[in-house]
Amino acid sequence: MFSASSLVATLTLALAVAANPLAIREPLVTLPFAKRVNITGTVNLLQRDQARAQGLKRLGQARTSGVVPDAVISVPATNELVDYVVNVGVGTPATTYSLLVDTGSSNTWVGAGKKFVQTSSSVRTKDSVSVTYGSGDFSGTEFTDTVTLGSGLTIKAQSIGVASRSDGFQGVDGILGIGPVDLTTDTLSPDTRNTIPTVTDNLFSQGAITQNLVAVSFEPTTSETSTNGELTFGGTDSSKFTGSITFAPITRTSPASEFWGIDQSVRFGTNTNILSSTAGIVDTGTTLTLLATDAIQRYQRATGAVLDNNTGLLRLTTAQFNSLQSLFFTIGGTSFELTANAQIWPRNLNTAIGGNANSVYLIVGDIGTPSGEGLDFINGQTFLERFYSVFDTANRRVGLAQTSFTHATTN
Repeated sequence: MFSASSLVATLTLALAVAANPLAIREPLVTLPFAKRVNITGTVNLLQRDQARAQGLKRLGQARTSGVVPDAVISVPATNELVDYVVNVGVGTPATTYSLLVDTGSSNTWVGAGKKFVQTSSSVRTKDSVSVTYGSGDFSGTEFTDTVTLGSGLTIKAQSIGVASRSDGFQGVDGILGIGPVDLTTDTLSPDTRNTIPTVTDNLFSQGAITQNLVAVSFEPTTSETSTNGELTFGGTDSSKFTGSITFAPITRTSPASEFWGIDQSVRFGTNTNILSSTAGIVDTGTTLTLLATDAIQRYQRATGAVLDNNTGLLRLTTAQFNSLQSLFFTIGGTSFELTANAQIWPRNLNTAIGGNANSVYLIVGDIGTPSGEGLDFINGQTFLERFYSVFDTANRRVGLAQTSFTHATTN
């Protein structure tokens, strides 16, 4: 965290600023950060998240082995069932695009929905661009352009992919990639650049922010569409978390090490081990909190939950929920509690994902592979809605802190 007397402004992309004034004194650039539940999704939540998990794992394994991303096996594209989006301006004058916020990828691109509008600041390069995600893919042409965040801050000559073809991104215009910059390697052709600077990298190199990091604040919600999050580039917003931030270094274990990967263990209640210390990732692009198959089997036995085929989620009776114990995630020597309430899907949104209005569904799901494969968990949106997270590029670490919503009974 930096001093309130800093002369360089922290860029905050925030929601509900008028209702929740920030404590930081620096001038802020604000932008809505909205959660949406897409009720037209073609597959259940678990299938979509498992597809993404397998795509990320294959991508990480390919990068570790030195194989170019084109060799990664593609998976069927699916709609984004639950996403977080920000409005980003591109061009001069700017056209506004609705982009997914993704810590699991690093290219920023547009054109999946709204077509790209060339302006005086748009410069087409000689390169094509192509990226495969677990939940879709896109290909097109690279441009450099002016990117506008909020009402007053611009990034000059930011690399922007302009999609001529995309799959799996219905209802959005593209992605704002805030993952590690190495994920951009080999996404251009025929360019031989090792990496493409991300939005965060360019904000830092152009002097707009004082630290090369981005922090994410979510807020649990029970509505299908809600402006309930905040991105803060260049520092942390002390009004969004309580206590101190625990930092964990990027794991050394592959393929999690290619992403915002950390080591953690998971315990159910007082003394039931669910997952021994292992590597996984923190990812805004995954909806559920995913654990290795053997860990989910232990969790299922501990909770008594059964699999619901319609949603793909584990289901509890009301009586089982009333006795549900907390999950404890040990990260960087600190225990983070996911309460019983935090472990369930918002009941007001049951029907939006194909569930029964009166049922209780768990947001902890099966990643689809056993532990020991180097990417054994994903702490997704449902985890991050209860904790403040910091993605620190300069120091290669991930930070987490409690918030006022950690123990809330929102769901």
